[in-house]
Order: sequence, then C-alpha cells, then structure tokens
Amino acid sequence: QVQLVESGGGLVQAGGSLRLSCAASGRTFSSYRMGWFRQAPEKEREFVATISRSGFSTDYADSVKGRFTISRDNAENTVYLQMNSLKPEDTAVYYCAASKGSTRYDYWGQGTQVTVSS
Repeated sequence: QVQLVESGGGLVQAGGSLRLSCAASGRTFSSYRMGWFRQAPEKEREFVATISRSGFSTDYADSVKGRFTISRDNAENTVYLQMNSLKPEDTAVYYCAASKGSTRYDYWGQGTQVTVSS
C-alpha cells in the first residue's frame, strides 16, 4: 500500500510555470512506476506523463511534450511534474499515480487543481 499526496497546484497566467510534487508514503517507492494524469471539467481523465522506477525512462502525452518534465527523487519518495509554457487548456485537476508493474495504476492521490488564465 502506498499513499500519494500532491501539492503545488494553483492559478497561473498563460505562459507561466508550475511545479507539482507528489509525496509517497512507504519504503517501496522505488519499486513503483509513477505517472501524472489530469481531468478537466466534463472531460475524461487523461494521461500526462510517466516515469520508470529508476527515473531513466519517461514518456509524455503529445499535448505536453516539450513543455512538461516528469522526474523523481527516490531518496525523497517524491515525483515531480515541471510544467512550463502553460496554456488555458492545461487547466485541470492533476493526479499522481503509482503502478506496481502492469499498465494499470494501482494507487492514486487526491489531486491538485491547476488553473491557467488567458
């Protein structure tokens, strides 16, 4: 079992930056692949980015490539999402999630709101 707590959301103008953090409980953080997802009002939750257990491998949704960077610090049990050049369409609740190894994510945080004004 792992508990995830996101932070770092807020209100920012278009073109600005935010860094989201997701702190994980437990001593097995490095055994989980981590991901970020988002859900805008009246839309389905969508994949944003994922990072391997070691942190050497990452993948991104096309909509955020070149603007967002996912990283992790296994010593601090934390995964980050650096978001640059934010657009109004990035407005959503952002969730971090942990996967034990399959394509499914097993644990989810409560989410943090990101609002980008035009």
